[in-house]
Parts: sequence; structure tokens; C-alpha cells
Amino acid sequence: MILTSVLILGGVGLVFAILIALANAKLKVWEDPRVDVVSGMLPGANCGACGMPGCRAFAEKLVAGEVKPAGCNVANDAQRAEIAGYLGVDAGQAVKVVARMLCAGGTHVSRRQAEYRGLPTCAAAAAVAGGGKGCAWGCLGLADCVRSCTFGAMRMGDDGIPIVDLEKCTACGDCVEACPKDLLALHPVDHHLLVQCRNLVAGDAVLEDCRVACTACGKCVMDAGPGLISVASGVAVIDYASVALQEPMAVERCPTGAIVWLTGAQFAAPAVRMPVSGPQGAYSAPQPTGSIS
Repeated sequence: MILTSVLILGGVGLVFAILIALANAKLKVWEDPRVDVVSGMLPGANCGACGMPGCRAFAEKLVAGEVKPAGCNVANDAQRAEIAGYLGVDAGQAVKVVARMLCAGGTHVSRRQAEYRGLPTCAAAAAVAGGGKGCAWGCLGLADCVRSCTFGAMRMGDDGIPIVDLEKCTACGDCVEACPKDLLALHPVDHHLLVQCRNLVAGDAVLEDCRVACTACGKCVMDAGPGLISVASGVAVIDYASVALQEPMAVERCPTGAIVWLTGAQFAAPAVRMPVSGPQGAYSAPQPTGSIS
């Protein structure tokens, strides 16, 4: 009886072993051993800035010849060259993508209508009457984006507007997700034209809240290439599909400096603006008119 049981169990085990071996031979997915090597050469940040879910996925694309080492924003030139040398391919060229700030309304040019007292985060402030800033679409300056950056590529400027270090920025997008006002966007550095305003109030009335706001005057539209800039919902909008038409002259007649021509980092130097005259006269920052707690 015992011998019969042993033989049955042994036979069942042998059958399953054969089935597993056949399934392994049939379903086995071969992977190029170079994937492990290339994955080890990558920074391992798994930031997703390359468009892949992680460094290993990017390594698989590299080995398959579908992307170039230059596609990794985190790797430095030496790392890209090492990967290219190992794979025997050209490192390639890629235009660096960085985070750009779509608001220039720092404390030196914008008005606060109330004082926010609460949890010191932009997300919390935005949930309480918009945070107390005169412009409902402006940066709240409580540094959620800076805290979200794991690469140390952002810091808060003296006027309460975040400054991006272009060398350290990897375009991972964490700061974009962290901003409750959607004031950060990823752009290639060769997108020189940028509208640093998201307000939806057309006309000079917006200058009561921010001296560098877009008034939708349309001068940039007239000075830019055909179809490059339009005015929608009270603010100038750039069609980056037509970015080949961009020229510095598009910003020259902007009365507030809301649209800028960038050749490097934003807010690299203190902003210098001429006083803006309008229905309310020259701008001066008033004291808060209330409190939010």
C-alpha cells in the first residue's frame, strides 16, 4: 500500500515536472544580457523623464536600438558616452527639457488681498479661498514644487517665485504635479518664447493685482509669426507646434513683460520693470486687506 502511494505520488510529480519543463521551453522569453549591464550604467533615478516607466525599461529600448543614450536627462555626458561605447552606437543628441514657471507675479510685483494662516503648503492655501493672493491664478509661494523635487533643482527666490536650476533639472515632472495652480510646465530649452502668466482677466483691470500680468493687448500676436501666438480667455497663448517661427521681436512691445524670450534660466536676475500705467495709475503693492485662518 505504501509502495503504491509512493509510486503514484512520484508519477504525478514526474508528469508535472515534464509539463513545467515543456512550458518553460515553450514560453521562455529570452532577454539580451546587455540590458542588465546598460541598466547598471544608468543613474537609477527611475524618474520617468525619458518617457519610460523606469531605467530598466529605458535600457531595454537602448539595447533594442529604439532610443539613444542622450534620451536620459539625468545621465551626464560621461555616462552617455560610456553607454554609447558599450553598445557601439552614437550617443545621439537631445534638446534638454526643463520645468518652466508660468507665473512671474512675485511679492515685488503682485498684490495680496488677504493673509493666509494655516498649513504652509500651496495645496492647503489654494483650498482656502485661493490662498489670499490678489490674482487667483498666481503662484502662492509656499514651495510645494521645491519640496517635490528630488534632484535639488529648485529653490524659492527672494520674491516668492520658484527658480529652476537648468543643469540639475531632469524634467521628471514631479513639480508639475505638485503645483495646485498648474503653473509649471515642461519645455525644451529651445522654446525661447514663454508667457509667464495664466490669468483669465483680459484688459488693464488685471494690473490692479499684478504688474507683470498679461492684459491680452494682442501686440505679441501682431509681432509674431503667423499663427504662433493667439489670445484665448484673456491671456496670450503660444502654439509650440509653430515654434520654428519664434523670434525675439514678439516680446519687444509687451507692455508688462508677461511674455519673455528665454535663453537660459528664468528669474536669473532680479526683475526690472517699468511702472505700468493704466486706469489705476502706477502699481504699488498694498498691504493685505484681511486674513484667512
